[in-house]
Amino acid sequence: MIERLDARVDEIRKKIKGVEDKKVASEVFDKSTLLTLWELANKGAIDLLYGVIKTGKESNVFLGKGKKGEPLAVKIHRITTSDYKSMIRYMDGDYRFRGIRKSKRSIVYTWVKKEFKNLKVAGECGIAAPKPIAYKNNVLIMEFVGEDEVSSPMLRSCWLRNPEEVLNKIVEYVKKLYCEGNLVHSDLSEYNILIKDEQPVFIDFSQAVIKEHPTAQEFLKRDVANIAKFFRKHTTCASKYTDESEILSYVAECKKPRVKTRFSALHQQAFQTT
Repeated sequence: MIERLDARVDEIRKKIKGVEDKKVASEVFDKSTLLTLWELANKGAIDLLYGVIKTGKESNVFLGKGKKGEPLAVKIHRITTSDYKSMIRYMDGDYRFRGIRKSKRSIVYTWVKKEFKNLKVAGECGIAAPKPIAYKNNVLIMEFVGEDEVSSPMLRSCWLRNPEEVLNKIVEYVKKLYCEGNLVHSDLSEYNILIKDEQPVFIDFSQAVIKEHPTAQEFLKRDVANIAKFFRKHTTCASKYTDESEILSYVAECKKPRVKTRFSALHQQAFQTT
C-alpha cells in the first residue's frame, strides 16, 4: 500500500513544472496534496501543473493544463497556514454547514467545496466568473481567465476606457448574485475582480454567504463600499454613479421573484455528506 502511494506521489511530481521556488513547493505540495492532485489527474480533470499565477496568505493559484491542452486555474489551499477562525465566521449561522466537523482539515476541505458550489451558482445567474471544473480536498480546478496563458489583470491595475460602464456591470452582477443566487460575495474589491475584454470577471467566491447569514448585510455593505471607494478614487466616474446608499438600495430591491426552488435546491445539495 505504501509503495503504491509513493509511486503515485512520484508520478504526479513529474506533472508539476515551472515551480522553482522551493519554499512554495515545500509549503504547498505535501504528500496529501500530491495524492489529491494524482486523483484529479487520474479522473482527467488536469494533466499538467505549471507556475504560480497568484500567491495568497492561505492559498496558491497555479496555471494548469487539461487533457486537451486547455489552460486551467488550480487553486491549492495550504492546510497549515489557513485562517480557520476567519473561515468559521463565514460558516457559522449558515444552514449549509450544519453538522460540519470543526477540525482544521475538514474546515479547509469544506471551504474549497463551498467555493466550487458558489461559483456554480454565480454561473447559473449569468455572472462572469471562472467556471468550476472539479474539486477534491484542498484543491479546486477552474476555468483560466486570461489569454495565451497570461492571467487577466486585476481591476486595481487597469485603465478603463469607460469606467461607468464597468461599474454598472459590477453593480448588476452584485444584484444578480444577491437577488437570483441568494448570495453575497463578501470579499468584493478591486483585488477580486479581473478585467477581460473591458468587462469585469468576479473571482474568489470562497467567502460568499447566503442572504440569511447573520452578517450578510454587513458584508454586502462592505462589498459596495469597497467598489464605490475604488471608482471614486481611481477613475473619472461621476459621483452620481458611486453613491453607496443608492447602490445598496438598488441591489437590495429584488423586484422579480427570486428563482427560489432552483437555487435553494442547489444550496441544500451542496453540502450533503458524500
